[in-house]
Amino acid sequence: MLPTRTLEPSVQEHLRLEAFEGKFDVKDFVGAISEKLIAQSKADSGPFDPKPFIRTFEAAVDKLIAVRKDVQAKTEQMEKSVRVAERDYSKKMAELNRGFEAVGQSFSGMETKMNEVGRTAIRIGEQMESVHQQRQRAQAAYDLIDYYGQFAKDDTSRLDALKKEGKEGRRKVAVLLRRLATVAKEVDLPHSDKTRENIDRYCEKFEKDMLHLFDRAYRRGDPKMMHHCAQTLLDFNGGASCVQVYVNQHDFFINRVAESTHIDKQLWGALPDPDAPPPVTESGLQDLFAEIRTTVGQEAQIVQAVFPNPAYVMQVFLQRVFAQSIQHHLEQLVARTTNMPDLAFLRILQLVHQQTSILVEDLKAYELPSVVPRSPVDTSEFDRTVKGLPASTAANTATAATISTMLETAMEELFVPYTEGQRYLEKESRSLGELYTNYLAKFTRYHERTGVKGKSSMFGRMVDQLSAAAATTSTSGSSTTSAQAAAALMRFGGLGSSTDRAPYKAEDPIREEDGLLSVEVAERMLKWHAEAIGRCVELSPSSDVPKHTFALLRVLSAVVANSYIEAAIETAQARLDAADSKSEPSMQPLTVLREVDLICHLWQRYVTMALLPLASSSVTVRREMVVFNNQAVSRIEGGANQLTQKLTDAIIAWLSAQLAKQKRTDFKPRNDDLSFARVNTEPCVACCEMLEKVRDAAKANLSGKNLEVFLTEVGVAFHGLLLEHLKKFPVSATGGLMLAKDLKSYQDTIDTFSIPSLHERFEFIRQLGNVFLVKPDILKSYITEGYLGRIDANLLRPYLAQRSDWGQAEKGFNDAADGGGVQGPDGKGMRDRFGMGRLSMIMKDLEPLREQISMPSMPMQGMSHIAGNIASSLANARPSRFSGAGN
Repeated sequence: MLPTRTLEPSVQEHLRLEAFEGKFDVKDFVGAISEKLIAQSKADSGPFDPKPFIRTFEAAVDKLIAVRKDVQAKTEQMEKSVRVAERDYSKKMAELNRGFEAVGQSFSGMETKMNEVGRTAIRIGEQMESVHQQRQRAQAAYDLIDYYGQFAKDDTSRLDALKKEGKEGRRKVAVLLRRLATVAKEVDLPHSDKTRENIDRYCEKFEKDMLHLFDRAYRRGDPKMMHHCAQTLLDFNGGASCVQVYVNQHDFFINRVAESTHIDKQLWGALPDPDAPPPVTESGLQDLFAEIRTTVGQEAQIVQAVFPNPAYVMQVFLQRVFAQSIQHHLEQLVARTTNMPDLAFLRILQLVHQQTSILVEDLKAYELPSVVPRSPVDTSEFDRTVKGLPASTAANTATAATISTMLETAMEELFVPYTEGQRYLEKESRSLGELYTNYLAKFTRYHERTGVKGKSSMFGRMVDQLSAAAATTSTSGSSTTSAQAAAALMRFGGLGSSTDRAPYKAEDPIREEDGLLSVEVAERMLKWHAEAIGRCVELSPSSDVPKHTFALLRVLSAVVANSYIEAAIETAQARLDAADSKSEPSMQPLTVLREVDLICHLWQRYVTMALLPLASSSVTVRREMVVFNNQAVSRIEGGANQLTQKLTDAIIAWLSAQLAKQKRTDFKPRNDDLSFARVNTEPCVACCEMLEKVRDAAKANLSGKNLEVFLTEVGVAFHGLLLEHLKKFPVSATGGLMLAKDLKSYQDTIDTFSIPSLHERFEFIRQLGNVFLVKPDILKSYITEGYLGRIDANLLRPYLAQRSDWGQAEKGFNDAADGGGVQGPDGKGMRDRFGMGRLSMIMKDLEPLREQISMPSMPMQGMSHIAGNIASSLANARPSRFSGAGN
């Protein structure tokens, strides 16, 4: 065993308890203990000796064990001390809690006693207030009786003395006089009339004195004294007289007595021009409204400082502004339009209405708390005084009509003389009638003069309809809206019934362009109408906007549909009816149809987008507008259909006349050299030129399905004419070549129509023409091929009979036809083998096309008629010798 070694002082420092209290690291602790030993071991040159290390570490361990025991002993001692302290703390906290509970109970008892005392004090206060009210009631009754007795004795010295006590005295006198006036009206005793007269006389004198005092304060510019006088008069009789004095003496009304002499020549020059934009401002009106805004802004501050009821004063002031200043200026403006068209009056009215609406919205910013002025005769005041009730505050603070409501009412009353009842609508209808009548005067004269004699024109019938509508009245005896609109057009549009209209002067020149339809003219009329609709929305009550819009729609329809579009259509129809059937028909009706299409489209877009939405608030009126508009459009479409049909008939009649000029020797020429010198026959050239003109005019003026149906109808009708035409002329072998060239020209011209169904029809015509070119021995086989193979052979006999060699080929052809009932090698008859059927079978592919095509502005009745003519024309034209071939 190694001997015990005494530790170094440096090592002992690391083994003290204080060394372990801070941050402790085992490596650092071991390194610090063995640092000196390591240095000695390195200094010794011999082998490593562990003994010094062992002794040092053993001594250090012993020391650490001793330190641990000391620490444990101290910890146990401290734990014991903590336990003792915790017990002492718990005891003290329990004692404190018991003390706090005792204090809380003491405060609760004190609060209960204080509540009892408070309730007792409230009961005492209520009793004292009741006693005080009784005393006040008794004192008030005593004072009223005393003052009433003094007035009975004609003694006012006490009141005079009270009035001289200053502001407070005058206010007391005002209240007493108001109550005395009430009492005097209630008392019915002997000699009470004299007392009442004395009281009324004194009240009148008191009011005059206060008004005189207010007037002096107003002239001196003393707002405090003005406020005192206004408050005193408010307590006395509501203060209306004070407000009236203030408003009457205001500089704004005194200085604006003279009329404005400035006239804006540019404004008044452009006012009756419908193409000029409506004015948005007028210099005099603009200056007036600017002054009103400035004055009201200043008065709002003054009134709030002077008057106890500023809202009432502002209402009186603003009512005077509207009734005097604005209305006077409006009457001046309206008076200037007396000798001008109605459009000037309507534009001025709209201008003032728009500017006044903006002014009203600006003045609404001066909204103030409203107070109803006290009524000078308050019969309930005496009862409240005698019964001891508190003075009525409802008479002083009740809410009256607001400034905003008053402004709206004043603005409505400003325009009532001009918009009441049907005045505005009559003016608007009359204005549109004047504008449209003057604008379409040349157009109307043109169509009146160019109309067919002996027939009533569309314009004449339109005027007669307007006359009848103007005479129509409702069941109640009053004129309907539509009747009033028609009457306005009749009276102010310069129109009369057909029996009243005088002929136009013979010297008035008319030009061709005056009678043409124009989209620009329609746009101009719609622009004027849109301006009228804008005024209607601006000036009419919201509940009347739908029916007024409907009335103006009737005016527009009467002009655009009846006297403009339908007049042009009827004139075009009359020209077609009166035209010489031998002369080439004009394609001008297609130009009319094009303009009608564009104008109707523009008109209907305007109705849909601008007019119908305005009637959305009234389902009934909107439905009537839709029905009325649809009827007007239907009439126009019917007229366009008739015009299209008449033009088609004229074209077909002229083509038929040209084909009738065909010479019987054209297809059986004697001089072959002369025949071959011509490319086509004269009727063919004329028909092709006409078809080209029809094509060019149609494509220039029509589009879509309208173009397709029109060209199809012309082509189908011409196809039928050619079928009948080929039955009439004998054809030689040389003439067949000429016929083939004609048919080829027809086909080429029709192909430029770009209608597939017509291509098939004229391909059939070309193949039918080739029967005159084929040799007799192959004729039977040729008619069983192509389009001809679908046709019954008996229907082709009238054409085959026109061959110059038909006498030689007829016998063999008849034999083949008679053998129709004999079975062929394949077990089928001749007719079944050839696939023969009616000629109308070739049109089977065209049936779906006819069913799908719908053309609003052109009739389809003639299409099916012409399509059916192909077979019937062949069947009806068969020679009698073939009638029994099928038997």
